[in-house]
Amino acid sequence: MRASRIPHYLILAAALCAGPVHAAPAGKSPPRAAPSGPAGEAVALAIRDQAGGAVKSFYADRGFRPLWAAGGRIGRSADTLIGYLRSAHADGLRPSSYNIDELSRAVAAARGGDARAIARAELDLSAAFARYVQDQRRSGVRMTYADRRLKPKRLGAETVLRAASFPKSLDDYVADMGWMSAQYVGLRALALRAEKQGLAGDRLARLHLNLDRARLLPGPYTRHIVVDASSGRLWYYELGRQVGTMRVVVGAKETQTPMLVGTLQWAVLNPYWNIPTYLARNSIAPKVLAGRSLAAQRIEALSGWSADARRIPASEIDWDAVASGKREVRLRELPGGANSMGRVKFMFPNDEGIYLHDTPARDLLKKEDRHFSNGCIRLENAAELGKWLLRKPLSAASKQPEQAVPLPVPVPVYLTYITAAATDKGIAFRSDIYGRDD
Repeated sequence: MRASRIPHYLILAAALCAGPVHAAPAGKSPPRAAPSGPAGEAVALAIRDQAGGAVKSFYADRGFRPLWAAGGRIGRSADTLIGYLRSAHADGLRPSSYNIDELSRAVAAARGGDARAIARAELDLSAAFARYVQDQRRSGVRMTYADRRLKPKRLGAETVLRAASFPKSLDDYVADMGWMSAQYVGLRALALRAEKQGLAGDRLARLHLNLDRARLLPGPYTRHIVVDASSGRLWYYELGRQVGTMRVVVGAKETQTPMLVGTLQWAVLNPYWNIPTYLARNSIAPKVLAGRSLAAQRIEALSGWSADARRIPASEIDWDAVASGKREVRLRELPGGANSMGRVKFMFPNDEGIYLHDTPARDLLKKEDRHFSNGCIRLENAAELGKWLLRKPLSAASKQPEQAVPLPVPVPVYLTYITAAATDKGIAFRSDIYGRDD
């Protein structure tokens, strides 16, 4: 898919996730604009004279216009950033490493209106912000990247600042911590509450493990999907906000939904369901031996797992051997409303055989604990998600099985596992179904 089809601000914001879907085009940055008025020109000249190191090219590409001092005044985003740095222990970081008092003095001096003082504060804020974002993004959690382009890369200061320059309001971007995921922002707030409540020991370590998982998720300016296998919930984001959420059924303890990142590339309408061999052995074969035909179960058998496998009559199969595990057979359920895949599945290449799909089993979605699947994600509202992914309502052209429809723009999907949650009384942890918090 051509990068030109995606707005530049989304491409650059994607650099703040665990690896961009599309690399930012070389030299692309916000359009240059002349500083407004003599005061703005004086600040720009001072920035040009003082800029150096990693941030210099960022400012040069924007005509040395300030980022933090819009209109010649340092805005509230500076105070918000300083507040984050003072509470960086909530991120598992050391506040003492950010020279906060020196930064505060520079900001205070800039509010006197001197152009050189404004430029000094501007550059100090950018340096501190870039370092803080870089530090927040580091995680030691293991994640499988089915799409290697999404694997985290060390962020450069220029990348961090360019992403921050595209939202309409820097104040809002900083206030919302728009470079981090909503899950991370919520857990960080929990960490601050935990400090006041004196949380310690294993519970505090468990909270920080959850924070490390959330560091790997993109911020809301990247168009993407998050599935949390702990809570059984899905969210999707674009343009700096959450645009939808729904319940999902995820893997049971024995067939877990993995920590996995990939890129959704197509939808399949009227899908077959390829029945796992253990279900063919433990469920289908006993039914056939008891007298219920494959046809009655809307299932057909195939000669193998290749793309050119042929259908074979049930009478050719040794069902006793299948039931005992001595023989494997490929079975698939025919498309239709009762098919276990429902009417659509959303695919992304991965070695785990994981995908998102519709489901006719609506009762499981109503349960508080929704760990029932074989690892794939069953959607509460596949049509709603499909409309967002395809930019049009889901509609099959015919009853033909397995109609593949490419997404107009591939969309990253992040499968994570967040067990910490906020309650009225403070912090709670969901049951660690998969045993990953030990």
